[in-house]
Amino acid sequence: MTMPFHVEAFLDNDSETFTYVVHDIETREAAVIDPVLDFDYKSGRTSSHSAQQIADYIDAEQLSVQWVLETHAHADHLSAAPFFKQRYAAKIGIGEHITEVQKTFKTLFNLEKAFLPNGAQFDRLFKDDDQLTLGNLTFRVVHTPGHTPADLAYVLNEQAVFVGDTMFMPDVGTARCDFPGGSAGQLYDSIQKLLSLPDSTDIYICHDYPPKGRQHECKTTVKAQRENNIHVKQEITRDQFISMRESRDATLDMPRLILPAIQLNIRAGDLPPADDNGTRYLKIPINAL
Repeated sequence: MTMPFHVEAFLDNDSETFTYVVHDIETREAAVIDPVLDFDYKSGRTSSHSAQQIADYIDAEQLSVQWVLETHAHADHLSAAPFFKQRYAAKIGIGEHITEVQKTFKTLFNLEKAFLPNGAQFDRLFKDDDQLTLGNLTFRVVHTPGHTPADLAYVLNEQAVFVGDTMFMPDVGTARCDFPGGSAGQLYDSIQKLLSLPDSTDIYICHDYPPKGRQHECKTTVKAQRENNIHVKQEITRDQFISMRESRDATLDMPRLILPAIQLNIRAGDLPPADDNGTRYLKIPINAL
């Protein structure tokens, strides 16, 4: 089947995150999915080097970026959404349940009163089964809670789906569910919605943590996931998955960048406001996670 769209993947090696640029071949309208802002924790310095590499591709292909689509508020990298909004006047979209995540972390970080957990920092809050047009293309939004309450998958023309942190490659498994508002049972149910798509549907993952001997990969299929995913293949029951996921999550360390990442990502990637000395700060709560 000829695809009316093209997907270009960009790997951030530091966080093992894939960012995607999707464009309509006919109209050249494009969306950027899950872009990464470089961040050096030791110095507290951000950089748009990775985002600029993506912009160089966009400009070379003469694409018109309409949207930055976030699958959720990531805990392992800072979002570069503002870079693309400023450069291309793109809109930023995320799931409507981001407000639940904002409320949780506004309390945890004791954020300023002016930060309102109402999702207004984003240009659009998507509901389950919403549709988004991109030139001649259509994204269908699927609410996929479990990893966080606000996770989304974006189904493109019913031919491909960008699944965020629900599933990884079949030999890696599925996302953790021990963040605030996470639920292994909800993640199982969300994955079943994705696995009900046609076998040939391409699945684009957000992260890959390849076992020794395999290079990073970003694409698989519904059929391959249903038959081979080590955590959630078809013969694994819901109860078995919940038991496995909860036991495994109890052994995992927190992501290295979770504290800075969440503080920016619930703001659609914007930095916190400057203190009265003109410097912006991130907070580190002690013994809170």
